[in-house]
Amino acid sequence: MTVDRRTFLRISGAVPVAGLAGWPPPDDWERLRRRLSGPLFRPGDPGYPEIKQGFFTMYDDRMPAAVVGAARVEDVQAAVGFAARHRLPVAARSGGHSYPGYSTVDGGIVVDLTRFSGIEVRRDGRAVIGAGARLGPIATTLAAAGRVLPAGSCATVGIAGLTLGGGVGVLDRAYGLTCDHLEAARIVTAEGRVRTVSAVAEPDLFWALRGGGGGNFGIVTGFTFRTVPIADVATFDLHFPPAAGAALFAAWQEWQPAAPDELWSGMGLAADEASLGGTFLGPQARMHALLEDLVRRVGTRPVTWEEGVQDHLRAMRSFDDQESRPSAAANRGTYIGTSRMLTRRAADPGAVVEVLTRDPGVRTIVDAGGGAIARVGVRETAFPYRTALASLQFLHGAAPEVGGEAGARRSLAAVRDGLGPEFGATGYVNYLDPEMPDWAEAYYGVNLPRLRAVARKYDPRAIFAFPQGLASPRSTVHRGAS
Repeated sequence: MTVDRRTFLRISGAVPVAGLAGWPPPDDWERLRRRLSGPLFRPGDPGYPEIKQGFFTMYDDRMPAAVVGAARVEDVQAAVGFAARHRLPVAARSGGHSYPGYSTVDGGIVVDLTRFSGIEVRRDGRAVIGAGARLGPIATTLAAAGRVLPAGSCATVGIAGLTLGGGVGVLDRAYGLTCDHLEAARIVTAEGRVRTVSAVAEPDLFWALRGGGGGNFGIVTGFTFRTVPIADVATFDLHFPPAAGAALFAAWQEWQPAAPDELWSGMGLAADEASLGGTFLGPQARMHALLEDLVRRVGTRPVTWEEGVQDHLRAMRSFDDQESRPSAAANRGTYIGTSRMLTRRAADPGAVVEVLTRDPGVRTIVDAGGGAIARVGVRETAFPYRTALASLQFLHGAAPEVGGEAGARRSLAAVRDGLGPEFGATGYVNYLDPEMPDWAEAYYGVNLPRLRAVARKYDPRAIFAFPQGLASPRSTVHRGAS
C-alpha cells in the first residue's frame, strides 16, 4: 500500500485532522460560509449538535468538521469543491439511515439535503422529487394527485438512498423496484459539475445510479420518476406459533414464486415470531384463497389472521414497522443490520430457520422478490439480484444494555455467515455492513467491474471515497462516507 504525502502527514500528526487545530484555516471556512445560500454548521455553532446527527444514535460521537445545509445546487457544488481542495471526506445525507453511519463523516463535510424536499407531480404522472424528501411525505403528496411511486414503507427513509441502492418495497412484485421507475437524475460530480443524466444523457452514469449505491458517483440532488395510478390495496397479516417457523419458511419458498405478481409478502422470523404480511392488488376473495393455500402447505393454522382492503396510504402506513425495530424510539434508532439474498429455494428450510432464530436478539425480515423485479435483466441496471427469491435483512439492537454495537455485530455475523449455499456471498447494498466479507462482490455481483469503471470515470481522484465505496483507491488511505 502507498500513501500520498498529505495523507501520510495527516496520519503521522504533521497535518492536523480536518476541522481541528485550525485546519482548514478559519478564513477558508468563512469564505465557504459566505458562498452558501443555506447555513454552515461548525463545531461550537448553535444547532451543530443536532444537525450533525443521523438516524442511528450509535454514531452521535462523530464530529464532522462542518455540515452544509444546502439550499440550492450551487451550495452542493461549493461543498464538493471545498472538500476536494482541502482533501476532506465529504458525504451526502438524505434520510441518514446508513447502517454503518457513513452519512455522518468524522472530520469531514456532511452535505445535508433536507432542504431539497420538493415534490412536484406533473400532469403526465411524472414526479420530480428532491433528494432530501422522505418516503412519508412523498407517498402523501402523490396520493393526493392519484399517483403512487413504488418504494419502501418506512416514512422517515430518504428517497435518495433508497433509489440509488435499488429500492425494495411492498408493491415491487407488481411494479418493480424504485430505481426501475427512475427517468432522470440531477447529480453534482467530483469536479463540481451539475449533470442531468438519463437513458440518453450520460447513460453509463444513469445506469450506475439505478442500484449502484448512494455516495459512489457524486451527490444526487433531484430525481424524475414515472409513477403509477393509485389503487386500493388488499393486505394481510398472519401470525403463526413460533414453532411453525420452519414449516412457514418451507411452504413460503414454494408458494410465493408461484403466486401472481400482484401478491407480495414479507416474513418476520425470530425466536418468538413466525409471521407473514403482505399486499395484493386484486380482489380480497382471491387473496384469501391464496392464503388458504399457504396455510394448508404450512400445516398449522395462524394464531391470528387479519385481512382487509385499505386505501393506498393506509396500507403503506400499516407496513411501517420502524417503531417496532430493536431500540427504536423518537424517530431515531439504536440497532444495526446486515443482509443476504435467497438466490434459490433452500434445500433444508429447517436448518435455515434454526440459524435465523438461534439468537433471541436477532430479528429477520424476508422480502419477496420475483415478478416485475425479475423481468428486468441482471445487467440492465446496476442492481444485480433480479432473479433472487427474496432479500433477508437481519437486525439486532445495539444499545449498551443488550451488548452494544460490538455484541450486535457478533450476533449478526453468526447469522450472516451461517447460512447455506442458497444465500452465497450476497447482500443488499442498502443494508451496508462494514464487516461483510468480500463486500464489493456481495453487493454488486456481476455488475462490479462496470460500476468500478464508471466510478473511475466520474470520480478519478476518489473525492467521494469511503470505506465501502467504489471510488476508494486501492493504493491510498482516504477516510470517507456516503
